[in-house]
Amino acid sequence: MRKTTFLIASALSAAVAFTAPYPASAVQHEKSEADDTKMNKQESKQEQSADQQKEAKSDRETTRQIRRTLIKNKSLSTYAHNVKIITQDGKVTLKGPVRSEKEKRTVEKAAVNVAGKENVTNELEVVPKKVKKEKE
Repeated sequence: MRKTTFLIASALSAAVAFTAPYPASAVQHEKSEADDTKMNKQESKQEQSADQQKEAKSDRETTRQIRRTLIKNKSLSTYAHNVKIITQDGKVTLKGPVRSEKEKRTVEKAAVNVAGKENVTNELEVVPKKVKKEKE
């Protein structure tokens, strides 16, 4: 009985040791903001957001088809691949940053091909890539 109690206590101690969080000094957190952080802060709670998309099968399928088309297009930037696609009652809203006017048109065209021109609202914003300054 004593041996069993000792084994159980040892096992629990080992489990606690492995699940205990790392000391704060062992973990370094890098603080950096995503480029679209400001864009994600909505000024109005009535503004559409991706989490408000309804769970209608047709809306999910529309969003899936548009996303699939964007991901297949390897000429688009990561920004364009990750735009927000919000579909509600067959109406599609595109939001987020893209790198150029060409990307903006390409993303819109993908949505129009799936949902129809009258059902697409393009709120994409062109945010060109920042040029790094060289040290003199």
